Amino acid sequence: MFHRIIRYIMAKFSVNTHRHDPYKTFKFRVIWDGSVIAGISGIGGLHRITEVIDYRDGGDSSQMRTSPGLTRFEPIVLERGLTHDRAFEDWANLVFSIQGDAGTSLKNYRKDIIIQLLNLQGSVVKSYHIYRCWVSEYLPISTLDATGNEPALERLVLQHEGWERDEAVGEPAEF
Repeated sequence: MFHRIIRYIMAKFSVNTHRHDPYKTFKFRVIWDGSVIAGISGIGGLHRITEVIDYRDGGDSSQMRTSPGLTRFEPIVLERGLTHDRAFEDWANLVFSIQGDAGTSLKNYRKDIIIQLLNLQGSVVKSYHIYRCWVSEYLPISTLDATGNEPALERLVLQHEGWERDEAVGEPAEF
């Protein structure tokens, strides 16, 4: 008996059917307060985890069942080379002030941000809205090393309450 193997070849890209390679990770931008934030060189990935709830009915066989529980979103890390732009520091200072609790901004310390992935031509190919972010960690300057050869970095760790893909952003035509 002969078995026929049928292979379905589907285009990875619906608009640019000639394209075979996936998008690269090195072209992106971050936006908050309506502005693109300069110099961000790295972003920790978006990561969502839904807990698993095990349960068993008393009359069932010795088999466990599962269902989804609470969902949590892992923090997002933003890194950039150290410059005189104050966007990281200004946001971090909304959560903590050396003036004490009175210096903390309860109104402005949370921000929605947008992370956009770009193709090599600079067109937005994916966009994600991240909601109610706030700075839980701020590193104003990375470790200094007189024998090193790396740029000085500053880093934010953002807690947030979830993200969703912007469905209005579709695959742009490449030329």
